[in-house]
Amino acid sequence: MMNKRLRDAFNRQINRELYSAYLYMSMAAYFESIHMKGFAHWMQAQVQEELTHAMRMFDYLANRDTRIELQPIEAPPINWPNPVKVFDDTLTHERAVTGMINDLVRASLSAGDQDAVLFLKWYVDEQVEEEEHATEALAKTRRAQGDDEAMLLLDRDMAKRPWPGKETVSR
Repeated sequence: MMNKRLRDAFNRQINRELYSAYLYMSMAAYFESIHMKGFAHWMQAQVQEELTHAMRMFDYLANRDTRIELQPIEAPPINWPNPVKVFDDTLTHERAVTGMINDLVRASLSAGDQDAVLFLKWYVDEQVEEEEHATEALAKTRRAQGDDEAMLLLDRDMAKRPWPGKETVSR
């Protein structure tokens, strides 16, 4: 069983993973509102990833006979001035999540909970990938900004991002 301080930190991280899903769902809704279905699809894939992250942590706590205490999820922003700002916010958010995961690793080390440290290794690796995807999407969106044709081609490309349970958007 996990000590209380570490349990509370894991419960906060579950909340942050769920907030991430909620944030990306809001970004998908923004893209739907400006008729960029490929970008919306990309964000919907992010939603699924974040839900998977939350459930993985949820299951880990349950398997360790540790009490899971869900907390209210903060409301995300709902509007952005343009797609570049969405992906800038995405990268900023992913960097913040990396910091949260690193803090959770430090808390696990401080508690002497080697099992938690080993479990969190997957999240550390996953955050490298998350930041890479966000950086790439931001760079591509910046390059396309101001060029309607390039933005439409990028929207089409974003629709090809695979994710379980969803076919790609046809354009």
